[in-house]
Amino acid sequence: QTFEQVRDLAEQPSGLLRLTAPVALARQQLMPLLTEFLRLHPQVRIELDMADRLRSLATEGFDLAIRHTQSPPETHVAWALCPTRSVLVASRDYLRRHAPPAHPGELADHACLAYPRDAGSQAWSFERVVRRRTERVAVTVAGPLRANNSEVLRDAALAGLGIALLPDFSAAGPLSSGKLVAVLPAWRPLGFFGEGIYAMRPWTPRVPRAVQCLVDHLRESLAEGF
Repeated sequence: QTFEQVRDLAEQPSGLLRLTAPVALARQQLMPLLTEFLRLHPQVRIELDMADRLRSLATEGFDLAIRHTQSPPETHVAWALCPTRSVLVASRDYLRRHAPPAHPGELADHACLAYPRDAGSQAWSFERVVRRRTERVAVTVAGPLRANNSEVLRDAALAGLGIALLPDFSAAGPLSSGKLVAVLPAWRPLGFFGEGIYAMRPWTPRVPRAVQCLVDHLRESLAEGF
């Protein structure tokens, strides 16, 4: 064995890796990838915390956070894993009972399933480009259910309860199977869930080997997005 090979063996990732990730993203997309990673690296153990709020990584002792965001905090080292986008969806049953909206403004007359942001009214914003002009619309929506978990909103949409605004990783399966249908596909939802999936950790002079290996594994696995 060469010196390089011996050094690589000595640097096999090992130890406990504490990871935090959003609930829906972890359950739907990350678990198969983490299972594969643990098979490849049997000396690593992962403790997975599923939470939709960005926890304080430093004070709570996390090695890595996976988050969808517009821009990671400047105090953190961040690796872009893949792009993500928000999609508006409903079941065929709901769209049979209610005429599909032709314009975002018509969502005010629909049952909308929303992820709560701030107290008070809930507004969704959209844009589209027509003849090189960008048109933007914001509409206040309401409906029978608000929930801070995109899996719950997806399941409510599947049950025909209304129109849901979801991150693409939650909607991908039901959209591809035809159980959910895209609503207003010509319009792009703006500024809701963030447009990138990132791995991040507080800045340190050295990134632990297990952390770097997991980041590389996720970047390769998620390169195509959802």
